[in-house]
Amino acid sequence: MPGKPMQNGFCESFNGRMRDELLNETLFFGLDHAREKVRSWVHDYTHRRPHSSLGYATPADYAAALTATGDRLRNPDQLRRSPVAHPTPAGVSTTGTQLAAG
Repeated sequence: MPGKPMQNGFCESFNGRMRDELLNETLFFGLDHAREKVRSWVHDYTHRRPHSSLGYATPADYAAALTATGDRLRNPDQLRRSPVAHPTPAGVSTTGTQLAAG
């Protein structure tokens, strides 16, 4: 059975790592507790962990170096956001189409 196609490698990697290291390993005792645990994990991920794809710098250090040097990302297309929905095909009218909110 084929898996779903990968939409964004960076997001897929982050989500998988977060699930493996935090969500599957932590019992949350309430919303405030969950927020604190997630906040702590994200801080560790971005400020303390070196990432091989960034030349073994932390994301925070890498971003600071880019800002300090005025440099640009090697491949800015990697961070381009996909549209939320595909545009309406030519010739298709959307007038009168409404969604029920609920």
